[in-house]
Amino acid sequence: MEPLLRPLRIGFLVPPGNPTVEVEMIALAPPRVSVHFTRMVAQGAVGAHQGLLERTRTQIAHVAENAALLAMVRPKVIVMAHTAMSATLGAEAEAELVARMEREHGIPFLTAFRSVLAALEHLGAKRVALGTPYDAGSTARTRAYLEAAGIEVVSEGRLEGVTNIYDETAARARELANRIDSAKAQAVFLSGLGMPTLATLEATERDLGKPVVSAASAMMWNALRVAGEPAPLAGFGRLLAERR
Repeated sequence: MEPLLRPLRIGFLVPPGNPTVEVEMIALAPPRVSVHFTRMVAQGAVGAHQGLLERTRTQIAHVAENAALLAMVRPKVIVMAHTAMSATLGAEAEAELVARMEREHGIPFLTAFRSVLAALEHLGAKRVALGTPYDAGSTARTRAYLEAAGIEVVSEGRLEGVTNIYDETAARARELANRIDSAKAQAVFLSGLGMPTLATLEATERDLGKPVVSAASAMMWNALRVAGEPAPLAGFGRLLAERR
């Protein structure tokens, strides 16, 4: 229970209405790791498709001041826990933001979406089935980000009947993964850190017989890797179960 007994600190920048990231990252944290959170700046209704792009742009505009607050806890790594921010920025602007944050704070700065790319490379997956809880526009930006990085999206689908992303369940994420899978896909990728995924990742892999990577699993896998924590985490799919 003492901070000194958890010497590896990982910081997460979280969208203001997201109730999922803390729950999932706390559940994943190994005994030597503590996780810390700062809320990003955004206005308007949270979790709804309407206004998502505007909220995302506001978070981008304020990310530097939020990262400065999180840096005060002296984490080993800071993670931007919002895939839509990366998809909105695009790879070039995202890389510039990462470089600027690392210059300003001297702390490795990761993004959830870059972590997904690293995870897919680690798994040897160049062809994926893409599932999101987003609207059509955000899903298209997500696909474009993947394709610009050399990942072929062989099938895709969106979660149906979403009124608020933060009201979704891991069971619904599992149903989505099963619906979008394709024989051509080497892995399934579930985007969106507001939609819970971790509780059913392992069961979904058994359903499909292939790796299933969510933004949440990739984000923590990469953060632990960069922070120097090699211990595997069983029960959350192949990616986290392997020693880093």
